[in-house]
Amino acid sequence: MRTTSTPTHCPYCALQCGMNLSPLPNGGVEVTERADFPVNRGALCGKGRTAPAVLSSRVRLTSPLVRSEGTLVPATWDEALDRIAEGLRRTRTEHGPDACGVFGGGGLTNEKAYTLGKFARIVLGTSQIDYNGRFCMSSAAAAGMKAFGLDRGLPFPLEDIPRTGCVILVGSNLAETMPPALRYFSELRENGGTLIVVDPRRTRTAEQADLHLAPRPGTDLALALGLLHLVVAEGRTDEAYIQERTSGWEEARAAAMAHWPEYVERITGVSVPQLREAVRMFCEPESAMVLTARGPEQQSKGTDTVGAWINLCLATGRPGRPLSGYGCLTGQGNGQGGREHGQKADQLPGYRKLDDPEARRHVAEVWGVDPDSLPGPGRSAYELLDALGTDIRALLLMGSNPVVSAPRAAHIEDRIRSLDFLAVCDVVLSETAALADVVLPVTQWAEETGTTTNLEGRVLLRRQAITPPDGVHSDLHVLHELAARLDVEEGLEKGFPTDPEEVFDELRRASAGGSADYSGITYRRLAEENGVFWPCPAGGDEGSGDREDASPDAPPYAFPDVHPGTPRLFLDRFATEDGRARFVPVSHRAIAEEPDDEYPVLLTTGRVVAQYQSGAQTRRVDELNAAAPGPFVELHPRLAERLGAAEGDPVAVVSRRGRAVAPARITRAIRPDTVFMPFHWPGEGRANTLTNPALDPTSRMPEFKACAVRLETVRD
Repeated sequence: MRTTSTPTHCPYCALQCGMNLSPLPNGGVEVTERADFPVNRGALCGKGRTAPAVLSSRVRLTSPLVRSEGTLVPATWDEALDRIAEGLRRTRTEHGPDACGVFGGGGLTNEKAYTLGKFARIVLGTSQIDYNGRFCMSSAAAAGMKAFGLDRGLPFPLEDIPRTGCVILVGSNLAETMPPALRYFSELRENGGTLIVVDPRRTRTAEQADLHLAPRPGTDLALALGLLHLVVAEGRTDEAYIQERTSGWEEARAAAMAHWPEYVERITGVSVPQLREAVRMFCEPESAMVLTARGPEQQSKGTDTVGAWINLCLATGRPGRPLSGYGCLTGQGNGQGGREHGQKADQLPGYRKLDDPEARRHVAEVWGVDPDSLPGPGRSAYELLDALGTDIRALLLMGSNPVVSAPRAAHIEDRIRSLDFLAVCDVVLSETAALADVVLPVTQWAEETGTTTNLEGRVLLRRQAITPPDGVHSDLHVLHELAARLDVEEGLEKGFPTDPEEVFDELRRASAGGSADYSGITYRRLAEENGVFWPCPAGGDEGSGDREDASPDAPPYAFPDVHPGTPRLFLDRFATEDGRARFVPVSHRAIAEEPDDEYPVLLTTGRVVAQYQSGAQTRRVDELNAAAPGPFVELHPRLAERLGAAEGDPVAVVSRRGRAVAPARITRAIRPDTVFMPFHWPGEGRANTLTNPALDPTSRMPEFKACAVRLETVRD
């Protein structure tokens, strides 16, 4: 007999779709519809529906593993934890605390991300901590901080999208990356609004658009500047808004005016008539939005590129007005919360800066340590991985698989292999875990309680639905036990509780007064309100959300005496010192690696609907593998003809960093000068063997989205 189902959330993308989990007689669980959650309203993609398959002991880890004579063999928890503690202690003693690195993930709950950052800084004393979210939305975060003084993926709920007049969707194929969100854009068009999609490929999302702009990869910055040039030239700027709510317009306008339409057409391949039509569609409605994703962000100029799209929004008076503005479609399940609470190299909980003395004082007081004992900012994700085996000799890794997901992946794999010691906590034996000295099997979403923060800034409660298998513990248990073993201070483990609600209550105190203030949020509120939008300070009179606007999905309001949360940001003022949004002048520049005679083609990468990120979990689900069994190289018929390749033929894609081989998929949906590869697979089809680690100078985002390659046929 089934018992009552448990309401929870999907373990995959940043929608964090609501679902119910119902126990089955055989001990498994079944996903059923949860129509009460407003983000997906019951809809799920194939990954969400099949998520329980990874709970099976057939595919997941159920025992610690330690390396013995070159092979990973089962061990007890005490043996495995003792070995990790000894590896980290020895490294710290012999080489100093910064020789110990910590690498986290955008799928960790807020409680885990918070505790991991705390562990790195007060147990290991290392500055060397970052996470794979650096590869996801860091350029948008940096641009948002510059312009608005605050980074939250969407400054408004998804429910606002169908009610706006026009959306420019830049570099997102959400029909495959987050399918339940596509309904918002279908409803937009049904309501009379228009959709403009910017993508080098004619994706399933682009097919839904009223206008598809297909720029050459790496030229999104020039495209945005060309549109702003036309806005100015055609007299479509909102001068009153610019005067009242912004600063820096003169410099930004001057920079944009250097990008006249014909010049932008030559750079991007987007025709002048298309540029003019995009400006008309965006400017004529009373309300409009620009939403960016990994396309413009995963570039060595990603921060400037997003900044140019923000400038377009500001010049037309969109941000901080109802049903309008700029937003980022965050990718990973807890990509938003994961960067707010301390696992990023330069941040402390509450989105505080690590080099801010007042921030250090506040968090140190919560942690019960001397502020001067906290290390300073460390290396960004790629730089941390690149330093493995040299400056960083031991690594503790949670929730990431950089052997597949990092740029220049063959080099990063070599760096990981060169470590003195590697410990990995994961659900499955990923390609990175297979290289470890110790692997710990940890609980996953259905087996634990914790919070995540979705792309809207809505903090959510994932609830435990089933008991984990014997031999499996949570990441919080791991950090508690390691804190006890690393004996920096007697009783230190008491600062690392294993109860997630206790951790969250401490996180609330640590975040209080910060940009990402969670202090007014409790587990009870999350359960009763279907989530709470941050900032949500403790107390009823603070914050920028008004009573009517603040709780769009949870009438009647359950907690009238506390802050209701802030679904819509910037309605009164921006989060800058003077309350004004800032224009940032930017100019087009080339990608780090332009095509030449030796490498004449551009490679861009992305996802397919049936797989997720590095595929460590989804590649273990039969139904998903049947839909997407392996990598491929998407190329235009003209390019295939020049190469002499037919559909399904193996094609080698070669960059300055390596070589990948996958079957050809020939389609007119891609530009003739560009090829596309999905990045979910290891082995000879590993797309990230090819990608360029050139870093954005501000966000430290690698240039995943554009690099020069050549194609070769592969003969038996």
